[in-house]
Amino acid sequence: MAWQYSDKTKILFMNAVNGNEKSHFGELPDADGVGEHGSIACGDAMRFYFKVKKADNPVDDKIIAAKYSTFGCTSAIASSEALCEIIEKGEYTPIEALKIRNEDIVQFLEGLPSQKIHCSVMGAEALEAAVADWAQKRGVDLEALGVHLQSKEDEGSRLVCTCFNITEAELKRRIVELNLHTIDDVIGALKAGGACGACQHAPGGIQDLLDERWGVQESLPETAEKPKISPFQLSKQIQTVIDEDIRPMLADDNGDVEIVDIKENLVYVELTGACATCPGASGTVQYVIEKKLREKVDDALRVIPV
Repeated sequence: MAWQYSDKTKILFMNAVNGNEKSHFGELPDADGVGEHGSIACGDAMRFYFKVKKADNPVDDKIIAAKYSTFGCTSAIASSEALCEIIEKGEYTPIEALKIRNEDIVQFLEGLPSQKIHCSVMGAEALEAAVADWAQKRGVDLEALGVHLQSKEDEGSRLVCTCFNITEAELKRRIVELNLHTIDDVIGALKAGGACGACQHAPGGIQDLLDERWGVQESLPETAEKPKISPFQLSKQIQTVIDEDIRPMLADDNGDVEIVDIKENLVYVELTGACATCPGASGTVQYVIEKKLREKVDDALRVIPV
C-alpha cells in the first residue's frame, strides 16, 4: 500500500509545491541564522533560515520569520513546513527553539510513516545548525550559557554509516531518543544502513551499537526449512508484491519500477519515472524494494538495479 500521510501533511506539502503564499519554501535574504543538514547525494537535503528581531541582549532576540529550501520527498517538505510554523507561532528565541525535537514535528504533522521519521530528524538538525550560525554572528557563547549543541558532540566521532555520514555519537543518541531496537528501526528513522548495508553488521556497526544499548538479543530457534518453490511461482510472488505493495509507494513520489529479470535469488529491476533520476535511488532499491520482497517473499532475495 502507499505511504499513509495525514491530511495536514498533504496540505503542507501541496502548499509548498504549488507556491501557496502560506508556504515557507524559499530563501530568506539576510538571514540571521542559516543551517544545513543532509546531502543531495543521500536523497534528502535541507537548508533552514531564520530572521530575528534583535534585542539589546542577543540572548533575547526573537525569531520572527523562518524559511527553508528542501530537496526531498513529501515528508521532508512537510516536515520543513511544520518546523517553520512551530517556530513562528511559538515566538521563540533561537535558544528556546533548540527545545524543538523531531517528535514535535511528527506530532504537528499528526504522524508520519515510520519509514519517513528521518525527515523530521533532518529538520531538527538543520535548526540546530542555524542556531549555531546565529550565535556566532551575534557573539553568543552558547557553552557559557550551558547550551550544548548535539552536533558539537558528534564532531570527531567515528563515522559508522559512510553512505549517509552518520557518526557513532549520533547513532547512540538517536537509538535512545527514538527507542530504536533493530536495524530496520535505525534505517527507517535515520536511513543509516539503508544504502550499501556494509555498516549493519560490521564490527562497531549498527548491530553492535544496538547490542551495546539494549543487550544481545537471543537468536530465535531455527524453523524447518521452507519447501522450495518453482522459478515460475517465485516470479509470480515477486510480481504480486511489486504490484500491490511497492509500486503504490513509489507512485506517491511519481516513480515506478519494472522487473527486468530474475535469476535464482537475484531480482534485476529498473527504476522509472521520478525514481530513475532520484539521487536516493540506491536507498529506494535496498530499503523499499529489497526489504519488502525479503519480508513478503524470501529473505534470501537480493535486488540489483540495472
